Amino acid sequence: MNEFASNVERHRRELLVHCYRMLGSLPDAEDAVQETLLRAWRYRDSLKEGAPLRPWLYRVATNACLDAIARDERRAVLAARAAADEGWAGESEDVVWLGPIPDSVLEPSTPPARTPEAMTLMRETIEIAFLTVIQLLTPQQRAALILCDVLDWSAKDTANLLDISVSAVNSALQRARARLRERLPSRQPAWPASVDASAAERDLLKKYVEASESADFRAFESIIRADATFRMPPDFGAADGRDEMFKLWVEGGFGSERFGRLHCVVTHANLQPAVAAYVCRPGDSTWRAMALDVLRIEEGLITEIVVFPPDTLLLFGLPISMDAAPEMNTCH
Repeated sequence: MNEFASNVERHRRELLVHCYRMLGSLPDAEDAVQETLLRAWRYRDSLKEGAPLRPWLYRVATNACLDAIARDERRAVLAARAAADEGWAGESEDVVWLGPIPDSVLEPSTPPARTPEAMTLMRETIEIAFLTVIQLLTPQQRAALILCDVLDWSAKDTANLLDISVSAVNSALQRARARLRERLPSRQPAWPASVDASAAERDLLKKYVEASESADFRAFESIIRADATFRMPPDFGAADGRDEMFKLWVEGGFGSERFGRLHCVVTHANLQPAVAAYVCRPGDSTWRAMALDVLRIEEGLITEIVVFPPDTLLLFGLPISMDAAPEMNTCH
């Protein structure tokens, strides 16, 4: 029994990433993994002697996620719309449960053979843009896409897991891939091949932090592409285009005296650069968490900013508040 539990536990992290892709929320994925481990123990006798453990665990985890989707009214509504081919043009903020995942959770789960192709697949299928779109698929389409295109399962094995026919799997895959083509943004490389990507990213993040802390819109213009998008799940704040983005920021008070000052901390989420923003309001002496900005970069410019609420910072081991430096006294 202890050996079984130990063998299952070794797969916990990769199951967490799988459940995260299925559900788009780290807390929900953690709950699904816990349910998976409970079910695995409860039904351990159903694993045939000599049968491989890993695919059996993925079956249990996938079913736990499908059950979680069915229980959640918000997800069930989107699933019904997707099944009826209704509302596919609906805005991504319908995915109100969407949340980021720290790179520290992802890195140990990268493929053992760290080939460029494997790393590219990992990156592309964990980005916020990808997760947003697949949450708008039917649960069956989403599961088929993840199992076949991400985990490289055969259509036959996927059909066995989902208890459907191979032709149904192929049909689900065809529809899922078509919808991804419709909704996913372009996949231009983040940096030219001749550029040191790590150094270039550090430089861009430095500029982003400086522009944020000084409310310098001209500096933002030099690093944000004109057609960039801005989203704020679970709120309905969204903007298409840099000008609309800046307008939304100004309407929110950014850059004004009443808004206060920002302090930024660089981190990474979903294998993308991210910036945690703290605000210190006039008359206050505490930096309070304001948001986590997850950035998508193409050809050296920011093309998408997805902003998550302040409590998200706890997932990244960052504080919700911290005292301002003594020499600052109050933030005015």
